Amino acid sequence: MSLAPFHLAIAVHDLSAARAFYGGVFGCSEGRSSSAWVDFDLFGHQLVAHLDRGLRPRVQATFFLNDPSGNALEFKAFRDIGRLFSK
Repeated sequence: MSLAPFHLAIAVHDLSAARAFYGGVFGCSEGRSSSAWVDFDLFGHQLVAHLDRGLRPRVQATFFLNDPSGNALEFKAFRDIGRLFSK
């Protein structure tokens, strides 16, 4: 089963750091960009990092992707790790 390409937009506080992380660490090639956003090819899916200087409070940030064997991977970052198992 193949996953249809998706579009994921995320808010970032620093486009250079986003380029280093998604381009350098994940190896995502960069597409179009402006001074306020950058498109990345996230393994065939479109990831757009939007500059947001006034980040809104969030409990967590999440994104999903499949590895080469078709395993679904979920990546999360928690604002407060103490709430990891809270209800």
